[in-house]
Amino acid sequence: MAHERRADDELGRRLKAYEGQAAAVSAAGKDPVNAPMIRHWCEAMGDTNPAYTGPDAIAPPTMLQAWTMGGLSGHTGRSSAYDELLTLLDESGCTSVVATDCEQEYVRPLRPGDEITFDAVIESVSDRKTTKLGTGYFVTTRMDIRVGPALAGTHRFRILKYAPARGKEGARQETAPHKSPPRPHPVVNRDNAGFWEGVRERRLLIQRCTACSTLRHPWLPGCATCGHPEWDTVEASGTGEVYSYVVMHHPPFPAFDPPYAVALIELTEGVRMISNVIGVPYDEVRIGMPVRLEFQVYDEELVLPVFRAEESRVAVEGRTA
Repeated sequence: MAHERRADDELGRRLKAYEGQAAAVSAAGKDPVNAPMIRHWCEAMGDTNPAYTGPDAIAPPTMLQAWTMGGLSGHTGRSSAYDELLTLLDESGCTSVVATDCEQEYVRPLRPGDEITFDAVIESVSDRKTTKLGTGYFVTTRMDIRVGPALAGTHRFRILKYAPARGKEGARQETAPHKSPPRPHPVVNRDNAGFWEGVRERRLLIQRCTACSTLRHPWLPGCATCGHPEWDTVEASGTGEVYSYVVMHHPPFPAFDPPYAVALIELTEGVRMISNVIGVPYDEVRIGMPVRLEFQVYDEELVLPVFRAEESRVAVEGRTA
């Protein structure tokens, strides 16, 4: 036990040494901020804000990270520090990774034609933490995005590198047949706490701007249509349809049993949210399929909104008749 504690302390010191080290220095965006990418983003999000079109268009603020992505070939200016840190964690047995949350701060709007540069730093490495997924370390990076010398925004991204609670081999055999591995819990922050409080009460709450009455999901600190910061909520009726979906085959992950369908649900109220479709096999999920809200309990603390295919209910009623 004492030997393991000393080994943990030594690993912790080596990990902490990476705090403050650069992950990228004066890296440049592969492309200028541009109208086609803005259009693709807005179409995917269903965002029709007129501020994102026309001769005076700006880019949606939440696209901040998109302009920094290096694609398969990566970026010049990237340092080796971040890769070294991840390698050290892999060698210590923390071979699994899950993204936990991100934070963005917007300083000035980005406009088509802007050439962006960015610096990234390993901001923090946590002490060893034990979670339901396993034991590991939270790693936070901060990226400062600039246009010329002016700061445009800051993006913080946090991951958990961990050693799985059960080995990949034999995980199913170690788990009792009637008990699934624990389901990962969502990250609750100051912007979405009201949504999850509603879910615990078996209510699906949608944010509504008190200035222009625009409904929005996911929850945001301000209105994307008019910029007003004040909001209230309306309770969703619970009806909707599958707007789009994908079938997940890989990677396998504790508490999930691929293949399964992940759907983008368009609620009757007009907003969209990602959830699971239940009541039909994954290969029978279809775009346009009507669904109805249910709340599924996973453990004493976790309740999630899911959507049952109405077609399965109709089929069952038809067979009963």
